[in-house]
This record gives sequence, C-alpha cells and structure tokens, in this order.
Amino acid sequence: MIGYVTIGVSDMTRAKAFYSSLLTDFDARVLVDMGRICFIGKKMSEPMLAVCIPYDEQPHDPGNGNMVALHPGSKEAVDTTYHKAIELGATCDGEPGQRIPDQFYGAYVRDPDGNKIAFYHFG
Repeated sequence: MIGYVTIGVSDMTRAKAFYSSLLTDFDARVLVDMGRICFIGKKMSEPMLAVCIPYDEQPHDPGNGNMVALHPGSKEAVDTTYHKAIELGATCDGEPGQRIPDQFYGAYVRDPDGNKIAFYHFG
C-alpha cells in the first residue's frame, strides 16, 4: 500500500550519507537521485524512503507527531540500528527497550534534521 514516505531535510548531501549508511543493513540504497529529492530502498516496486529539500524552498519542518517507523527484523537489530544511527549523528529520542510487555520493542532517534525515526519489533 505505501509507495514511499518523504521527509524534508536541510542538507541533501548529509541526508543521503546518513540514510544510505543507516539503511545498508536493510539492503537499501539510493535508487533515484533527482538532486532536490532522492529515493532510498531495495527496489522501485517496494516501499521507499524519500528525502528532499521542500519543493517550496522554505525551511523543512520535522512536524510534531510525524515519524517514520522502520522494522529491522529483531530486537537485536533494533538495538544495532539505533546505535548505528547515533554513531551517524542522530540524537536519542528514546533508548531501545520493551514498550509493551511481550508485544512492542522500540527505540527512537532524531536524524540530523530533527525528523523522528522509530526502530521497532513486534513480539
């Protein structure tokens, strides 16, 4: 159902480097780079993450309540991806941990532009 999710950034070079490095363990890479916007994923027929300089050329706004949630595949992978994001320049917005007993394990970061990202695992 989801084709791609777009988040606004202030620096495309930094954003592409951050997300390309962060998502290598997901087997994702930049699939299309159009300068102002690029699409990162496994292939064009699967959901992708797009990062872009806003079309109206106004400053990006991470939004309150907006978040991209990524599923790395296991609780251990949540931990690994969270720590990798921090090493790449993200800031902590909630350390890895069990949020709902036996149901939801998650970790939260803010990318270098302040966009909120969740890494999660159900079960």
